[in-house]
Amino acid sequence: MLKIRFLIIIVLTSYGVRAQHTREVAQFNHDFNQSLSVRDLAITADGKEAFFTIQSPFQEISQIAFIKKENNTWSEPELMPFSDAFSYLEPFISANGNRLYFVSDRPLHSADTIKKDFDIWYVERKQQDEKWSAPINLGKPVNSDLDEFYPSLSENNNLYFTMVSPEGMGKDDIYVCRWQNGAYQSPMLLDKHINSAGYEFNAFISKKEDFLIFTKYNEADGYGSGDLYISKKNSMGNWEKAENMGAAINTKYMEYCPFYDEQSQLLYFTSKRNDLTPRTFKDFSDLQQYIKESNNGLSKIYWIPLNIR
Repeated sequence: MLKIRFLIIIVLTSYGVRAQHTREVAQFNHDFNQSLSVRDLAITADGKEAFFTIQSPFQEISQIAFIKKENNTWSEPELMPFSDAFSYLEPFISANGNRLYFVSDRPLHSADTIKKDFDIWYVERKQQDEKWSAPINLGKPVNSDLDEFYPSLSENNNLYFTMVSPEGMGKDDIYVCRWQNGAYQSPMLLDKHINSAGYEFNAFISKKEDFLIFTKYNEADGYGSGDLYISKKNSMGNWEKAENMGAAINTKYMEYCPFYDEQSQLLYFTSKRNDLTPRTFKDFSDLQQYIKESNNGLSKIYWIPLNIR
């Protein structure tokens, strides 16, 4: 049986240092979490780079940005060099930090101006201090005429992602393309312990491919909207029935886009939680700061210490 243990950690916030109680979620980074809708965090194995999506509140604009850690401090966000008028979201960084996967509706050919369905793309570089390549479409059999979303790879290169298909179990479903003999095989729909007649999406696969964290929407045992669930493989190599990750993480608002750092044992995820409450303000600046820095219903990135074993 899967065991999850929440740890105590000290977090540096904009108001100073305070102890986080067990089972408490904190915002990951106040600087880029303010005002804009921010989601989809992916961090390099060395912890020195982070990639994420910035969107307008109604998602007309969606771009991938990055920050770098220097002297234990995150830099100001910068847009990825391929940014243009098309939509980009849901980055996933390879284990060596030199290939960044993402989703986009950009056309297959740079000369075209009409967007297509969402596909999985990637850019690569030789080393972390070198320039990224132009975007490369992952191609068939992963991509199709349908929408593919949220790539996540295990260390053996198996690719998990979301696809909206009439041949699936439900509305959105989670698939895997296995890496064999230097190529991806056709997408395989995960079984009923993962997928259902409803919505399952945004799956993060562990390095050893032994657990999967993803979102289910409006489940009977959920807390409301989208909740994070976890499934673990049993001794036979089959997925166990997914379990809700509990009130420490999930709320009546949307929780989605998980990323788990196995080395630091931190779970990062996106949430639209909202705990704004009316109060008296000293002045306009106090009001503005409170709305920007609080959990205000816009998508922000959060994290919690989590030991999965």
